[in-house]
Amino acid sequence: MASNPLSTERQAEYWRRTSTLMWIILGLWFFFSFFVHIFAVQLNNIVILGFPLGFYMAAQGSLISFVVLCFWNASAQNKIDEEFGVAEE
Repeated sequence: MASNPLSTERQAEYWRRTSTLMWIILGLWFFFSFFVHIFAVQLNNIVILGFPLGFYMAAQGSLISFVVLCFWNASAQNKIDEEFGVAEE
């Protein structure tokens, strides 16, 4: 079993940064999952390329944002891992 190279203080800082990233991602996920859809009817007054914005955000925009969130989360977590020396090779 490998020993943990991080001191207790570094572990706490690593978890704080990881936890902050997690809550930011969760907040954005909640926004694109629920908040945008709650106002879909009001957003339908705005038309982009012939489609109402509410329809576009519900059908396409949320899915695109989820994919972007996944890649952003992976990239940001990798940067945190590299900074603390626990990145996978």
